[in-house]
Amino acid sequence: MSGTSLFRTLLAKEDFKFSCAHFTVFSAEEAEPLHGHNYRVAVEVEGEALDDLDFLVEFGPVKKRIRELCDSLDESVLLAEQCSLYSVEDEGSSVTVRYSSRTYTLPSDEVRLLPLRNITVEGLARFLWTELSPTLEGTLVKRLSVQIGETPGQASLYVADVDAAS
Repeated sequence: MSGTSLFRTLLAKEDFKFSCAHFTVFSAEEAEPLHGHNYRVAVEVEGEALDDLDFLVEFGPVKKRIRELCDSLDESVLLAEQCSLYSVEDEGSSVTVRYSSRTYTLPSDEVRLLPLRNITVEGLARFLWTELSPTLEGTLVKRLSVQIGETPGQASLYVADVDAAS
């Protein structure tokens, strides 16, 4: 963005959160055990101009979409469908994950396969950015930031121009 003025709006409501289980892989031999987090989501939008009613963007549709995304991940096991280090087999009513010597069989309706290579806080921030950015099309928002906190004091931030490819 190339202007001299900039408007930023932060949206970090109490209910922008989700709880889920995952495991992160580090190599073909090393991964975390299956565990859970209570993730917190914060979103910042930026732009150089306001509309004729002094809005950068109407909050309602943005907050609604953030809540939908959080709800879609809440109380699930997150798996990376593009991970080359484990296999995921959909068996109808269950999903089986095989990594090294581990095998997890989980109820299908409790699993969320994400288009990621690994379930990391960085990947989740970029995933939520990608899912949220279409909500901002046609607005004055030029840049979107999505922050995901997985524990107090530990978070990742993904920032990109709204018209940029993720």
